[in-house]
Amino acid sequence: METDTATLGLVCAGADNGPVAPPLPVRTTAPALRVLSLDAHGRAMDWIHWQDATCLYARDAVAWTLGDPCMRVRGGIRRDTGDRSIIELHPIVATRGHAHARALDPTPSLSNTALFARDAHLCLYCGRQFARPHLTRDHVMPLSKGGRDVWENVVSACFHCNSRKGSRTPQQAHMPLLAVPYRPSWIEHLILSNRNILADQMAFLKAQLPKRSKLSD
Repeated sequence: METDTATLGLVCAGADNGPVAPPLPVRTTAPALRVLSLDAHGRAMDWIHWQDATCLYARDAVAWTLGDPCMRVRGGIRRDTGDRSIIELHPIVATRGHAHARALDPTPSLSNTALFARDAHLCLYCGRQFARPHLTRDHVMPLSKGGRDVWENVVSACFHCNSRKGSRTPQQAHMPLLAVPYRPSWIEHLILSNRNILADQMAFLKAQLPKRSKLSD
């Protein structure tokens, strides 16, 4: 693939090689596809954007893949043949080389997207389900009382309950929690942090879940 990717374009997997829509500039918003990256031993590392996955293919850094191709990326024109290069991306790719020791036991980063998904978009005080814009991150032990912004101390809460609780503990506010907050495993975090998981990716991740995971159903 040529290094000049100013005329990068996309076609859906399984489409014929006939005419497609005009090439998309690199800065154009692309599909929200993310590829699941594994190390060479099959351990799930992280989600990567399709552009980064394309670079791995182009550098011959992909050791093996899983799943049917989910996207085709059209690259530059080969000077020797006049043909346009095409790379087929798979939903799961294992990269060559060895992962750093720290990467083998990563700590899930705390985000509202993952937090609300962990709590099934429920307010853990009133038990009602809300859309994402109507949920907040509540600190069970308030920050003003020494609480920390960590998985084990945060829950999803609606605006009303969060305001009612204020800077008090659940006991002080007489608002018992409906579930105990917990830190998800790395595999659970990968599921919680992506709202557009493909079927092949979900099947792979669910096979790696801890036996008692709440996400195994």
